[in-house]
Amino acid sequence: QVQLVESGGRSVQAGDSLRLSCSASITFSNYAMGWFRQAPGMEREFVAAINRPGVTSYYADSVKGRFTISKDNGKNTLSLQMTDLAPADTATYFCAASTEVLGLKLARTYPYWGHGTQVTVSS
Repeated sequence: QVQLVESGGRSVQAGDSLRLSCSASITFSNYAMGWFRQAPGMEREFVAAINRPGVTSYYADSVKGRFTISKDNGKNTLSLQMTDLAPADTATYFCAASTEVLGLKLARTYPYWGHGTQVTVSS
């Protein structure tokens, strides 16, 4: 059974940086990984994704230039480095895993999900 566990979420001030991590009971090199987020009353939205080798990444326009996704296949870890955080980034952040190679910006591509970690950004 695939299990993904996010960590690193907390309350921060606008302009701060934060690093989220995701560990999983999978062989990372076999999976593309993604980060999604969901604010209260909103649909889950794509944040960032990285392909199986960990060399190609994709970002939502809203986070491009501020967030960096990385995957260490040797250590089986996924990270999301977030900088210049804004209140609009407040959400529960989820990591997800998929063996697919296409459609990595779509939530339906990912069959495996963590339970999320809360990020709250205050102005």
